[in-house]
Amino acid sequence: MQLSTLSQPSLKTYLRALFVIARKDWKVFWRYPLNALSSVFQPIIWITPVYFMGKAFSTNGQAAGFAAYSGTGDYMSYILVGTVLSNFIMTVFWGMGYALKNDMDAGVLESNWLTPIPRLLILVGRTLTSILTTTITSATMLILASLLFGFKPTGSTFAALLTAIPMLVGLYGFGFAFAGIVLLMREANTLVDVGSFLVQGFSGTNFPIQSLPYWLIPISLMLPLTYGLDAVRGLLLKTNTLLPISTEIAILLFSMFVMLWIGAQIFHRVERKVRTLGTLGQH
Repeated sequence: MQLSTLSQPSLKTYLRALFVIARKDWKVFWRYPLNALSSVFQPIIWITPVYFMGKAFSTNGQAAGFAAYSGTGDYMSYILVGTVLSNFIMTVFWGMGYALKNDMDAGVLESNWLTPIPRLLILVGRTLTSILTTTITSATMLILASLLFGFKPTGSTFAALLTAIPMLVGLYGFGFAFAGIVLLMREANTLVDVGSFLVQGFSGTNFPIQSLPYWLIPISLMLPLTYGLDAVRGLLLKTNTLLPISTEIAILLFSMFVMLWIGAQIFHRVERKVRTLGTLGQH
């Protein structure tokens, strides 16, 4: 009994494990400093054609059609907010799904999982460095993009940041479930690309979901991320929101716990299955 108690990891052990995983990923990231530069400039390169396209379709400098959907003619601020939040969506997908695939390819997944810490804790640890670097590069990208294209927040930045927190925490539920699919399929690139593309598209990261075909809008309304993006834009840019902002925040808080629980359950079930099949470390 005493030996069992002594071998039980403590909260301090878990936090130290998170720190060690994050520190290792931090060192790997800065071994390739061009990664940081590409994280800053790639989004700017992607949205530059959108800026000029918007200019071409504007009348007297006003994007009337866009304003009819969103409640604002400032389409670049709308897209920049979506771009920053989509960076974090990609971080969770790549941080969990692709990290597992890398461990499979390196042949260290099974040995890593022999450590006496929860599997989900390892997955969370693999995203901490990505979250930090994404925050830094997204802030730098936003500063540069505001100088190039203009960024005019008219609402409360603090309230928008607070609203984004439950949305980003809820993303981990998506990440846990997605990591389980990667374990089962043993493939990450296509899954990450397709999964993140669909989630970003249906949640309206770069356009109002009202512009989707009517038969696709119900799918968007089932995604909690849709309400998170909508609420953040409503608070920061004073855009028209799908529902009252207080209702959208309540949906985010509720879905945060539901998504985490569902994602964890999916991951644990898949992990047990692949361990039973003996395919955990295959690639």
